[in-house]
Amino acid sequence: MLQRLEKADCPASYLQRFQPDMPVHFFAPAALDRRLDDFVNGFAGDVTYAVKANPSDRVVARLWGRGLAGFDVASPTEIESVQRLCGSAVPMHYNNPVRSSAEIAAARRAGVRSWSVDDAGELRKMAAAGLELYNEVSVRFCLDVEGGHYNFGDKFGATPDQAVALLRCVSEAGWRPALTFHVGTQCQRPGAYARYIAAAADIAQRADVRISRLNVGGGFPSARQGAAPEYGRFFAAIKEAVDAAFADRPALLCEPGRALVADSYAYAVRIKSLRAGRVYLNDGIYGGLSEFLSMHMPTFEVISRDGTPRTGESVARVAFGPTCDSIDKLPEALELPSDTREDDWLLFRSMGAYLTGVTTRFNGYGRCETVTVATL
Repeated sequence: MLQRLEKADCPASYLQRFQPDMPVHFFAPAALDRRLDDFVNGFAGDVTYAVKANPSDRVVARLWGRGLAGFDVASPTEIESVQRLCGSAVPMHYNNPVRSSAEIAAARRAGVRSWSVDDAGELRKMAAAGLELYNEVSVRFCLDVEGGHYNFGDKFGATPDQAVALLRCVSEAGWRPALTFHVGTQCQRPGAYARYIAAAADIAQRADVRISRLNVGGGFPSARQGAAPEYGRFFAAIKEAVDAAFADRPALLCEPGRALVADSYAYAVRIKSLRAGRVYLNDGIYGGLSEFLSMHMPTFEVISRDGTPRTGESVARVAFGPTCDSIDKLPEALELPSDTREDDWLLFRSMGAYLTGVTTRFNGYGRCETVTVATL
């Protein structure tokens, strides 16, 4: 991504002034600060950041500089990046539960002291690596609980019965036992966390193990569909569930990614061509709009060349990206104002997560500018 030195009051003023022909990722640092404050002041435990959501240097460094407790990392590359920006002593939780022996060794050399596991074979791999006893090992489990946009349990997480056996093994090996879960991205139901917490207490009781920490994962929603999330409802539900389920309350940890960073960015893509019932954009599913395949698109507006919003009656158009691949097509039609013109921009909100780091360079596309703005 290109980094411009210019700053602007808002995306519309930047678009009007510079008329960019490549996509623009707008970053509002104050919005990131406010969201971090929401979590640090509201959640009854430590707040970490899932680096995979947006690994850009400016995000990682800013969160750490404002008092974040640490980072959820998923690979040696993320570990290296975090330490480059935040120092070698930064707390890191390696909570991708599937790692090669080489990845375990690299993380140990980097000083990682907190891990997750969801399989006996993976636990044996960690033991064979000589994982020191002062390490925290969190057993990750999954439930059939609705709430997230899609089910993370399809890929990761032991069943509760398996988690009981794994937790016993962790304790018997002498590591610091803990439990962790993930309710699924963009979760809209605080009760999903409560159900997982009750299950965690049951797993610990059945294993006869006192856990040192409970990591409630991420999954907290962003304002992707326009409504500002009421995080207080989630934090209250989590605290109440922990108080009700555990006689000996464990330390709490959360690892939001999307919820921390998404609403501090917007993303502008330009209209290359308008045809009957169709619109062609300068970005698509191989680029910054890749997540539109798995989630409903966020709210957006159309900005004209003079920086004002288009306001005509909505007309549905099938939307295509810029590549020569015919599958480069958005799964939902775009409701565009009738007065939309070529060279206008679509400004998508809540675009800070899963754009940086996942954009490809297929067909020579994929470049974008990153511009700092005072407000979105």
